[in-house]
Amino acid sequence: MSTADETAARLVELGFSQYDARAYVGLLGKKPLTGYALSNVTGIPQPKVYETLRRLTSRGAVVKVGESPARFAAVAADQLLGHLETDFRRRVSDARYELNRFVAEDRTEQIRPLRSTNDRAAAVARARAILADAERHVYLSGRTEELEALGDDAAAAAERGVTFDILCFGTPPFELPGRTLRHASTEGVVYRHHQARHLAVVADGAAALWALAPGGKDWDCVWVTDPLFAALVKGYVRHDMYVQQIYTDLSEPLNELYGPGLAGLTGISEDRSATPGKPAARARKRASGRTA
Repeated sequence: MSTADETAARLVELGFSQYDARAYVGLLGKKPLTGYALSNVTGIPQPKVYETLRRLTSRGAVVKVGESPARFAAVAADQLLGHLETDFRRRVSDARYELNRFVAEDRTEQIRPLRSTNDRAAAVARARAILADAERHVYLSGRTEELEALGDDAAAAAERGVTFDILCFGTPPFELPGRTLRHASTEGVVYRHHQARHLAVVADGAAALWALAPGGKDWDCVWVTDPLFAALVKGYVRHDMYVQQIYTDLSEPLNELYGPGLAGLTGISEDRSATPGKPAARARKRASGRTA
């Protein structure tokens, strides 16, 4: 594709027709041309070239110079783009006003669609796409197997300057700029829900994915570009990382309070009659009973 064709393609993306884009590029930076000369330069059929010039003149992209013969010149590119930008903003503003007229009077409820899949491979592919678009920062959480599948895309993001906060359930499969923690507080303690697997990805506080396989095999995944959903997933990962860091720094007293693997915490959360200020004895009792 020639440079002129590439430039014309950019104008087509802005709403120009193929002929309009080729004619404007053909005139840009040149002395005024007749329709006949422009047809020869651009390959636009002569029966179409004058119709094309009339459209460009009406939209302010081309000016007519003289009458015998009529010649045409392109306006400066900055002037054209400035006009297009102003016109686009005006049309967006008008559309927003008109669309808001159709919004229900009760604005307290809105639909926020989520895309979903039940296929692990599709979930991983979507997570890779989110990483490919990341520009600044990414949160990742999941087991070694799921994170390992994202290795190439995570490394490419790191090369672009993206930093990471990573929580790995198992041995981290890679080292990336930022912080990586291994989930260790419940190692050696087996609950039914420990069979579950998950994958969480948040990029730049906007795009987010949450995938869960409660039994370890049947996956359910949702993703969306929505700051509110992203904040939810990010908050989950961040607070889980905080717990792991606290456990890393204070594992001995925490195990003493709540038993190996913090097993007693689950018992406390289930005991709604727990007396404030007296968790340690109950936690140790429950932990010793469950891990004996």
